[in-house]
Amino acid sequence: MDGAPYEVLLDSCAELETFRRASGNLYERVRTCLFLFHIYRFYLMEAGQVSRAGYIPYRAYEDLLDRRFEEALERLQDAVRRNGPSGTLFSAIAQCYRDLAFETLTDQVRRSVRASRGNQWMFRVGNAIDHSVRIRRELTSRIDGSPYYPILCEKTPVRLDLSHSGWSDIFFLGMDYPEGARGVEHIG
Repeated sequence: MDGAPYEVLLDSCAELETFRRASGNLYERVRTCLFLFHIYRFYLMEAGQVSRAGYIPYRAYEDLLDRRFEEALERLQDAVRRNGPSGTLFSAIAQCYRDLAFETLTDQVRRSVRASRGNQWMFRVGNAIDHSVRIRRELTSRIDGSPYYPILCEKTPVRLDLSHSGWSDIFFLGMDYPEGARGVEHIG
């Protein structure tokens, strides 16, 4: 993409958008949104023919705030057609694609997790007391006046993430390089 002419970049964006809308594969849609984000945010603005100043239609701004990214994209693209390109509009379009990518990724993760029969408990939790994961009582008190709590040693055949943070990498890794998506962690 470096050094690609402005018109080629715009044609590429149109093709990617057509592909994104037609694809039923959430993974492909996430990747396409991220490609579009990068093209609008970085490459189109550097390719010239784009004024830095411009206005974002207020309705598109409201759509962005209300997380209606598809509607915001339509309004922003319409503003580009009516008023010409601007860095402001391209930046807002890039933000739409970025947010849409993460919304789609969330849908992808939700669909993938719900597809596994063993994960159904995660969607029945209405209160912390309903959660099936419990903390062992021995881990909540210090031993013999020690300033330290007991150490938990976790051994499991699958990846268990008690904090539910930082694991979305496995989905992308699993799709791009399935044989490398095996997580092993040992704290000795």
